[in-house]
Amino acid sequence: MTAVNLEFSPTAMIGLNAIIALMMFGVSLELRVDDFRRILLAPKAPLIGMLVQFVLLPASTCLLTILLPIDPSLAMGMILVATCPSGTFSNIMTWIGRGNVAVSASVTAVSSVTAGIFTPLNFALYAGINPQTRALLTEISVDPISLLLMVLLVLILPMALGMFIGKIRPLLAQKLERPLRNFSLLVLIAFVGGAFIKNYDQFLEHFHLFFWLVVLLNTMALGLGYICARLWRLPEADVRAVTLETGIHNSALGMALIFTFFPQAGGMLLIAAFWGCWQLLAGLLLALYWSRSAPAASDLAPSSINQGSH
Repeated sequence: MTAVNLEFSPTAMIGLNAIIALMMFGVSLELRVDDFRRILLAPKAPLIGMLVQFVLLPASTCLLTILLPIDPSLAMGMILVATCPSGTFSNIMTWIGRGNVAVSASVTAVSSVTAGIFTPLNFALYAGINPQTRALLTEISVDPISLLLMVLLVLILPMALGMFIGKIRPLLAQKLERPLRNFSLLVLIAFVGGAFIKNYDQFLEHFHLFFWLVVLLNTMALGLGYICARLWRLPEADVRAVTLETGIHNSALGMALIFTFFPQAGGMLLIAAFWGCWQLLAGLLLALYWSRSAPAASDLAPSSINQGSH
């Protein structure tokens, strides 16, 4: 298997970490304790979303990387993306797809908060199960404590600060949320675009390797969410929310972890970068398809209608 070697500046690590922290701060400005309390009041749909995201998807991805004859670096990228928490754009996709935004917001909030524990543990566990990725993981020698601290600094602390500002200065938070979200997205797109341009030849050379892997993994993630939500007989609006939550992950966090801990594993960056683009396209197409028909009226909880309006 041909080795994948990408080039990027060491200063990119600091820049990308700052982007992730800013994104998490901006998104959490509108998060409230009620988003977490909903899981206690109506736990079924959010718990299924968490089950698929932190148990079924990482395990299935690990099995997939064992069965497929792929480069260990690409396999590690798939496992890392699968263990990242859901992305904030899943809430927007759920709203477009006329799903239950309350369920989506709850899963995003809880998965982001608990990612400080689950992402490092799941990645270490499943990358260690696959013999090929285990060898690469040992060679890189990742410190689990450093990985945990990294996630806490770029994910948990900015989220806690955003929620605090949102509570004590709600009007300021309301003014800041949209500009911060747009600015962070534009900067992230520019960052990913710069990485593609700098490594244009490498991306073209290996496109046939990572393209079908990302499409397959994303399809599996969406399918697992949809099937599990159906098996547990969730309302249609909740099915849409759970499906999009499991199919849209925080790939930017994955890229930040790669730049920090796996700078020599270019295949991981190929997977994470293309996943970030593909999941938005696939999620938007699915959301637009669902937007053509509303769920049954009884499926739409008042909270989802209220949240969807802002």
